[in-house]
Amino acid sequence: MSDTIWLGAVAYDPKVVTIWEGMRRYFQEEAKLPVEVLLFLSYEAQVESLLSDGAAAPRIDIGWNTNLAYLQSMRWSGGRCTPIAMRDTDLGWQTKILAPAGGAVKTLADLRGKTLAIGSKDSGHAAILPVHFLAKEGLVEGKDYKTLRFNTDVGKHGDTGTSEVDVLKAILDGRADAGAVGSPFWSGVRDKKLAPEGAVAEVWTSPGYSHCMFTARPGFDKAKQASFAAALYGMKWENAAHRPVLEAEGLKEWLPAALDGYASLDAACEAQGHFKRV
Repeated sequence: MSDTIWLGAVAYDPKVVTIWEGMRRYFQEEAKLPVEVLLFLSYEAQVESLLSDGAAAPRIDIGWNTNLAYLQSMRWSGGRCTPIAMRDTDLGWQTKILAPAGGAVKTLADLRGKTLAIGSKDSGHAAILPVHFLAKEGLVEGKDYKTLRFNTDVGKHGDTGTSEVDVLKAILDGRADAGAVGSPFWSGVRDKKLAPEGAVAEVWTSPGYSHCMFTARPGFDKAKQASFAAALYGMKWENAAHRPVLEAEGLKEWLPAALDGYASLDAACEAQGHFKRV
């Protein structure tokens, strides 16, 4: 199996197994690319395998990383990892500050002296970036406002969305004056009517940033990287066989790596200590 491309992904939900079974089938049967998938229970373990020489931990060639895991891979490898591709939906993520409609928090300035609910400590969109963006707006955690943190499913980098559900509940039941969630979750709240109509209002929207990234390990064969990327770009929404997998993974098109959208998270992780390697 010397030609096999070992791909890592994190099993944050049972649906992940179905998604990557579909992806593996596409790679092997249609793209004729020998890809095998190794599932992890945390991004920390996946990143260590991406950087492993195969002696102390299993080695993967490519990791499907969150934005935090991508940046950690780059930092911990000394910039020797290679970004390959991302989803169209990984561009333009935002953090939303929500509050009870008609309540005390109507603008960011109203957060002073109040309690803000935020998600898991390793969630870029629901914890790391909210604290970062608010600091840039002159609101410092622990000084200008208190945080109610929900460190749910740590290791999954916010993928499960469970901590964002906890944030929404805290807003609705009055434990928090406001809360921070990612824009996809907020869209889901409205589309699926997860909160009573008109109960929660959007107070503030962050600048945009990027989310997931396929990341290749240091020294991974450039030709294999190119073949992997070409196979991804060959998946088409219009193709009835491809669409269920694309839909399940939340995209319509795979795109080449775009790096501009990671600057804010990189700065936030540096300031908050998320690049410390345990």
